[in-house]
Amino acid sequence: MAPVNLTVLALAFLALLVLAYRVYGGWVSRQFGLDDGRTTPAHTKSDGIDFVPTKPFYLFAQHFSAIAAAGPIAGPIIACQTFGWLPCLLWIAVGVVLIGAVHDFSSLVASLRHGAVSVAEIARARLGGPAGRAMMVFIWLALVYVIVAFTDITAGSFVRGTEELEGSGVAFNPGGAVAAASVFYLALAAVMGIVQRFLAPPLWLVTVVFVPATFALAWFGTHASHWLLFDHRTWALAILAYCCVASVVPVWALLQPRGYLGGFVLYSALAIGVVGVLFGGYEIQQPAFKSWDTGLAGGQLFPFLFVTIACGACSGFHGLVCSGTTSKQVERESHAHFVGYGAMLAEGFVALIALVTVMIFTSDELKGLKPGVIYGRGLGEFLTLVIGKENLPFAITFGAMAFSTFVFDTLDVATRLGRYLVQEIFGWSGKLGALAGTLITIGPPVFFICYGGENSYVKFWTLFGASNQLLAALTLIVVSVWLLENGKSAWFTLVPMAFVLVITLWALGTLAWTNLRASAGFDVALANGVAAAALVLLALFLLVSGMRALVRARG
Repeated sequence: MAPVNLTVLALAFLALLVLAYRVYGGWVSRQFGLDDGRTTPAHTKSDGIDFVPTKPFYLFAQHFSAIAAAGPIAGPIIACQTFGWLPCLLWIAVGVVLIGAVHDFSSLVASLRHGAVSVAEIARARLGGPAGRAMMVFIWLALVYVIVAFTDITAGSFVRGTEELEGSGVAFNPGGAVAAASVFYLALAAVMGIVQRFLAPPLWLVTVVFVPATFALAWFGTHASHWLLFDHRTWALAILAYCCVASVVPVWALLQPRGYLGGFVLYSALAIGVVGVLFGGYEIQQPAFKSWDTGLAGGQLFPFLFVTIACGACSGFHGLVCSGTTSKQVERESHAHFVGYGAMLAEGFVALIALVTVMIFTSDELKGLKPGVIYGRGLGEFLTLVIGKENLPFAITFGAMAFSTFVFDTLDVATRLGRYLVQEIFGWSGKLGALAGTLITIGPPVFFICYGGENSYVKFWTLFGASNQLLAALTLIVVSVWLLENGKSAWFTLVPMAFVLVITLWALGTLAWTNLRASAGFDVALANGVAAAALVLLALFLLVSGMRALVRARG
């Protein structure tokens, strides 16, 4: 295809996002009746630790970096290689506007109106105690798998870096460069938090000083690539230790500054992607459509295209971020439109850039490469348009570091959310309750990392993808009940809920059946099959509870 086709596709997608934000997002905002005269929980419960009123641009960056992890990158790349780029593009475009952004926006507003509690606590209030407790357990287990998967991925990138540079004769260690840059980035975020807390400089000055320093440290990582060379397990346990600390320290000390700086890494990745798409002159190498059914387990376009792309179009994890940390920092209700709906549209664009990084290479060129490597390679190619082809090794390393940053930024948020849930389940409060909730949340990931082996997350990834979107459907049920009980229209949440619910239950049912049939005793297939079946049963229980509540609300 001619290069203009890729450019036209990208421009059309961008135009769709802008139009969706102003038109459909504005309409949804009016359905909620956002009112800046209503005091938000960030003010009424302000404690300087979890509840902190935050400027919208700062909060957007923090929220965006928390939700834009590996999902919107790995999912589109895998799906494109399986089904072709056209089904992926259509689902990302439709899904992010009508489902994903509505889910994020509505879960954020619902949490604001319920005192900034989690979606599980809202479920308990709207669907009853048993359903609320079931929702809490469901969410907590999903978060455990998030932590396991992302810790394993990040530790692997710290050890190996990108396969594209292995054996290429570069003067630095690719994995060590990514590790050093990431550790320096976290240290810089901690310094920024202290500076803001005790010196209170204006935000523009903080941005001018610390954002360029972030990219300087990424470059310095290639010169310090031999400083932090450890094996996979050591890095994984160190990352989990960081998660423990990050979960209990005040948000101003790490979560907010880390999220703000991580947001600029994301913005830069998007800008590099725009440069590559608009000015790279690349041609589309991948076929638009491959097959409705690849003949492999999980290879049917319906339903597995949707749960494979996952976060690029809709993610239940986003609802946890919206109701777990973001809702505690919203300064005014009107900011929820920009942060909740807008950040999800931005994540849709992240998914588009990830899709382009695979579209511009042939299938033979990508054979055997992992999604993170493909993304790093594509982003590196785009970056050389600015810094020159001679800097390709550094450019690809930066792409891999950016991928790790996206993942790393999610880990401490997931741990903090898991801590909140444990505290809500047991009614624990104070510093001791926070510490206990953190240790309970981090315990299972430590076990899996120590005994599951490297790349153990692969065994659970498909199941996680389906459960992630199922969580989004369950959240939309809860939001719909709340809307109807308050005399509001709810079709804009009920219709997306029905579609996602059918797709995810279909996928989980198929996974349960295929894994149980493939099981040869007590093995991973059996565990996955049982887990998928349990998730289906749990979802059906929550669905029945939700339907009863919907009937009562309509009555």
